[in-house]
Amino acid sequence: MVTTHFNGLTLPRFSCFFDPYEDDLRSQLGAWLGKVKASHLPARAIIAPHAGYSYCGACSAYAYRQIDPTNIKRIFILGPSHHVRLSGCALSAAERYQTPLYDLPIDTKVYEELYSCATFETMSLDTDQDEHSLEMQLPYIAMVMESRRGDFSVVPVLVGSLSPEKEQYYGNVFSRYLTDPDNLFIISSDFCHWGRRFHYTYFDKSCGEICQSIAALDRKGMNIIESMQPAKFTQYLAEYQNTICGRHPIGVLLNAIETVRRNGNGYNLNMKFLKYAQSSECTSASDSSVSYAAGVLFIE
Repeated sequence: MVTTHFNGLTLPRFSCFFDPYEDDLRSQLGAWLGKVKASHLPARAIIAPHAGYSYCGACSAYAYRQIDPTNIKRIFILGPSHHVRLSGCALSAAERYQTPLYDLPIDTKVYEELYSCATFETMSLDTDQDEHSLEMQLPYIAMVMESRRGDFSVVPVLVGSLSPEKEQYYGNVFSRYLTDPDNLFIISSDFCHWGRRFHYTYFDKSCGEICQSIAALDRKGMNIIESMQPAKFTQYLAEYQNTICGRHPIGVLLNAIETVRRNGNGYNLNMKFLKYAQSSECTSASDSSVSYAAGVLFIE
């Protein structure tokens, strides 16, 4: 059980996504992180999946290993809304999140800035409790940031079904935070959800097996994300309808990057995917799978 503090009250928050026992969780995350090389330090933003750790924990480690906690003071977490319809973005009403490792305080000062400069809704308690796209990032954050425990805060942002224009709007809002080395952005997203239960069965037989077609489809999208061109990513989604659940948070990040580059601040931003995985290898129409990818945005 994880608890969330709302307006000074401690409320239960149940999770079936990760082991609630601190020692087991710490050992599990540490083992995955220990197998990955820190090749693109320091990350300015990462893309990490949000399924159960038994499915995507090892993949997530490739993104989280690129975080250098030394100077980080706040971490923006942008996750897609799975349970409520939002036309914009929403902020938490909580004061802090509890994880099995330690509490993560929410940066209320940044929240005040966001409310004052742009349109944001406020998540209800039920919405915040139910949304795993934010929740699944919290233990990994606590693990990699342990040396800065008590010296950093989180900025959870629930991202709705945004139009391209709204992705640009929120990208502009977050662009000024993206250039600050005190900040880190975590974009929570799984990739292709394939199978009849997801109502998505795209299959390019020229690629070979279904799982190979899925990988080729995801790689095409990942290549576009690496090119950091939001309009092309929008076109890709319109053409293939790939069921990337975090497509809107990714779109917000790409637009923030485009704003930074357009303003000509001399930042040499680079995006690279370091790991790709699938929950299972689909070979027949009755199979299903979810894809995971770990990416990093860094400045050279």
